[in-house]
Amino acid sequence: IFGSLLGMCLIIQIMTGLFLAMHYTADVYSAFSSIAHISRDVQYGWLIRNIHANGASMFFICLYLHVGRGLYYGSYMFKETWNIGILLLLLVMATAFVGYVLPWGQMSFWGATVITNLLSAIPYIGTSMVEWIWGGFSVDNATLTRFFAFHFLLPFIIAGASILHLLFLHETG
Repeated sequence: IFGSLLGMCLIIQIMTGLFLAMHYTADVYSAFSSIAHISRDVQYGWLIRNIHANGASMFFICLYLHVGRGLYYGSYMFKETWNIGILLLLLVMATAFVGYVLPWGQMSFWGATVITNLLSAIPYIGTSMVEWIWGGFSVDNATLTRFFAFHFLLPFIIAGASILHLLFLHETG
């Protein structure tokens, strides 16, 4: 049942996300005000935004229950299905993280700064990876633009990987 709920959550997230993307501006000077515009001026924008934000939490509740059930029943024995599922978990986590940054408030900015800086602990390539993700030497406009692009594209990749997950599930039982 949790897999079906995950499918429903993904569809709701994509649909609400598409409506939000029509009004969002990925620019450090106007991102926060575009969120305020969505919430205050767009008809039912407040509802769509809240469904999208709270839908992410529901998505994770269903996802953790789905993984927990898989662990309980030993679904990890079916390696391809399990590995695609773990890949989906990581993709959903990445999508949620970059989505968290998009409102560009203080928590968003510092969340992006702290979490991306964790990569700098990787020997030799960490600092270069961080600067590549940032698009410069600090979290700025290039970072926000990249995160918006990833947040827009990753759900469609997740949908494709979910279909692949289901195909392998039907092969293994």
